[in-house]
Amino acid sequence: MKTAFVTGGSRGIGAEAVRAFTKAGYRVAFLYCQSKDAALALARETGAEPYCCDLTNRKQVGEVCQEVKSRFCHTDAFVHSAGIAGQQLLPDMSDEAWRRLFTVHVDSAFWICRELLPAMISRKAGHIVFLSSIWGQVGASMEVAYSAAKAALIGMTRALAKEVGPSGIRVNCVAPGPIRTEMLAGLSLESLQRLVEETPLGRLGFPEEVAQVIVWLCSPDAGFITGQVLGLNGGMVMA
Repeated sequence: MKTAFVTGGSRGIGAEAVRAFTKAGYRVAFLYCQSKDAALALARETGAEPYCCDLTNRKQVGEVCQEVKSRFCHTDAFVHSAGIAGQQLLPDMSDEAWRRLFTVHVDSAFWICRELLPAMISRKAGHIVFLSSIWGQVGASMEVAYSAAKAALIGMTRALAKEVGPSGIRVNCVAPGPIRTEMLAGLSLESLQRLVEETPLGRLGFPEEVAQVIVWLCSPDAGFITGQVLGLNGGMVMA
């Protein structure tokens, strides 16, 4: 049976990815940090296995990866969906806040890939999908750190795809636009309406739509796709 490993799996896009992978017949392990009740509920719903992990703690990340490898023997698909937002003027941002954004988004992706790739390379098979953002493509005012971290994942996608392609491993990136998740919960109705008006399709996206693309990227139907950034943004950015 194929296996998938999803970070940020208790909420939003990550939770929908867990559901989509289980529906596609995968065994799934997923990471969560603080949303224990949501993680346990999702585990009961899907049969996926939850693991609590602070992605800013390199030692903890390594230990969880070892647990997952021991439990599942191999990983067919790794999806890095975990993320945190931060709106702040750059001069007001502390070193700690900047570092935390990069650690959650980029450092943990590096740590987990370093753990999983040797087995993928040995098996000459595997799929990696990073969750970037439209802001990683075009940037967002007051979200410099978030935009920079998401842009780093795009660079990581393109470089790693070239590195591991000869070993039969595909690496791709999904860059969602405004999606109906908790990250938008703090926005006013006026701000949400403005996002809708800026989207050619005239609506916000749904986490399920992103999850379906993630699973598709890990399927044979996407067998000749690697090193790509797929923008799920309703037409806000056409590149």
